[in-house]
Amino acid sequence: MHHAILGAGGVGGLIGACLAHAGATVTIVVRNEALAQYPKALRFESPFGKFEVNVNVTGEVPPADVLWITVKATQLESALGALKNPDAVRAIVPLLNGIDHVQLLRSRYGSERVIPATIAVETERVSPGHIVHRSPFARLFMSSVGKDLLTSTLDDLQKIGFECRFIDDEPTLMWGKLVFLAPFALCTTAANKTVGEILSDPEWRSLGEACLREACAVGVAEGAKVDADAVIAGVMKMPGNMRSSMQKDVEQHKTPELDAIAGPILRGGQGHGIEVPATRKLVAAVGLRAGIAAG
Repeated sequence: MHHAILGAGGVGGLIGACLAHAGATVTIVVRNEALAQYPKALRFESPFGKFEVNVNVTGEVPPADVLWITVKATQLESALGALKNPDAVRAIVPLLNGIDHVQLLRSRYGSERVIPATIAVETERVSPGHIVHRSPFARLFMSSVGKDLLTSTLDDLQKIGFECRFIDDEPTLMWGKLVFLAPFALCTTAANKTVGEILSDPEWRSLGEACLREACAVGVAEGAKVDADAVIAGVMKMPGNMRSSMQKDVEQHKTPELDAIAGPILRGGQGHGIEVPATRKLVAAVGLRAGIAAG
């Protein structure tokens, strides 16, 4: 199969490197101004192993079986300019943070082409083409509408070390990640601490748990099957040195994905009459830090 990767950052590099390592044809789509300098091989370092794989590199999405969209939510609109011929792509799999991007993509490219999916991982591009996967896990969950096309692909990723799963219920798929991601990203960024430091600080831990419970309450109101106590139990098992991508974005003076990650909770809370004070407090704190970082 031919896989195109739109977004050459940590997640895109992870997916691209592992698919190429499994034998698939992979094309990395980068900005035209970066095309000449981008390497034709991906260097990958991970608990799953270390390897280097050859890939194609282009400035425009080519005809492909699958287009993986792995850009930041703040970059989605500009990145889609590289998708000149969507009819030449059989399926689109977005791995963005948040929820709202799914409806946007469906409105443009058709519901039958877009396969919602989520990924939970700590990975980053440390230089062009050099990807470092830091967490001991990579969890890729996907809507069951992708089973016919992508079962063998997910099987290949599982052989490398991924945890992969098809999920029938879309609200549970999307909110299942967000109820974990939002408190993790917001707390680590607001406090500028690792997840272990958050959990060992009673004040920050309490605020993070309150945010998590608010997210779960909104998720349930949106039709998701999520359980706050189960999510908290999962957080307690996370590696203590984990940091969020939002935290790293703010440190690097980049715009954080506040609306993508916190927006569904804030808007959903308002729509369902659910109070979300902890989420609002954390969003304000992140906004303050981001504003300071941006000068």
